[in-house]
Amino acid sequence: MEQVGATAVTVLIGVFGCTGYYFLSNRMLDRICRADVLRCNHIRPWLFMLPALVLMGLYLLYPVFVTLCLSFMDAEGDHFVGAANYLWLMQDAKFRESMLNNLMWLVVVPAASTVLGLIAAGVTDRIRWGNFAKAMIFMPMAISFIGAAVIWKLVYDYRPDGEEQIGLLNAVWTAMGGQAQVWLDSPILNSVLLMVVLIWIQTGFAMVILTAALRGISKDIVEAAVLDGASPVQVFLRIKIPQIGGTILVVWTVITVTVLKVFDIVLTMTNGQWGTQVLANLMFDWMFRGNDTGRASTVAIVIMLMVTPVMIWNIRNTLREVR
Repeated sequence: MEQVGATAVTVLIGVFGCTGYYFLSNRMLDRICRADVLRCNHIRPWLFMLPALVLMGLYLLYPVFVTLCLSFMDAEGDHFVGAANYLWLMQDAKFRESMLNNLMWLVVVPAASTVLGLIAAGVTDRIRWGNFAKAMIFMPMAISFIGAAVIWKLVYDYRPDGEEQIGLLNAVWTAMGGQAQVWLDSPILNSVLLMVVLIWIQTGFAMVILTAALRGISKDIVEAAVLDGASPVQVFLRIKIPQIGGTILVVWTVITVTVLKVFDIVLTMTNGQWGTQVLANLMFDWMFRGNDTGRASTVAIVIMLMVTPVMIWNIRNTLREVR
């Protein structure tokens, strides 16, 4: 009950605090700039954005600066070691494994999630129970990554020979005449099985965004293509997909950023063992198990450098569409 009370107080302070700030700051600005309305209108947007800018600086820019500094320090963060942490990173086998796994995730997950989301968006609009199907496909988005990992860990569960297989995959496999497998300790295959979890979650996100884009296509164009003899598949591939190319790229990049930060699924299901290590989990290991802030910060900087170009490209495309 104490946590519920503290949460309620925090919400009330946040809501009424923000409301009070915007109301009072607006009134004060009107009084100060009463004689100069144009100047007042130039200042007002910055005044309203000030809390967000302060919080972004406090929780985003400051941590980046501190992390960058720590990446040049020793394990305790007390002594400057120069580029030693970066040199270690280039020679570390686990880092190379993490990079290869992250690249594999980057190739498979955004592509599979976007394609499956696009197919789901196109098919569900053409069937009678499409809304129900969309709800079912989108439902995994309501589950946390940890919760999804626990669910799928049970799906991949293995029991020794002679015991009943409670894992869905092994139950199906043994029913087909196969022998129960320890799926999560098989190199490469285990990484693919981990990717399935994120694909399962992100397909619903891709479907919702792409459904909205498909519904925004002019019906006149589609009807003209049908009158010209185009089949439903041709209309979808040659008319609709080119029309929503920008949206597909946005969905792709958003999922790409999510993949670069993937952590919860790997930690819960394999803890980075059996060749499944990824960069975020490697950073966690060095920070909280290795007690080495220098090396953990170095891995964090690498993740940031990988995410930044994707974010810049996404922002530029968004601004280009707005203009």
